[in-house]
Amino acid sequence: MQNIRVHLIVNGKVQGVWFRESTRLKAVELLVKGWVKNRPDGTVEIVAESMEPNMKNFVEWCHEGPPRAVVSSVTLTNQEFRDEFDSFNIVF
Repeated sequence: MQNIRVHLIVNGKVQGVWFRESTRLKAVELLVKGWVKNRPDGTVEIVAESMEPNMKNFVEWCHEGPPRAVVSSVTLTNQEFRDEFDSFNIVF
């Protein structure tokens, strides 16, 4: 299995709906490491690393988000795997 790294920008109603904490919990569940943060433009930014099958499930979840979120689009950019994270955190 290949380790991969992705950079995501999640658009829609994704702030004020518990998106960051739900993302952190899902990442822990799926053994994904990295971070999530709100951006000033109303989007949520995520950098994540994991094994390919786990990442596939994580990215699919990011297209839906928690129950109160309304995700309109997700921009995904593959990046070089760096193995730089020990956990998944919310960045403020």
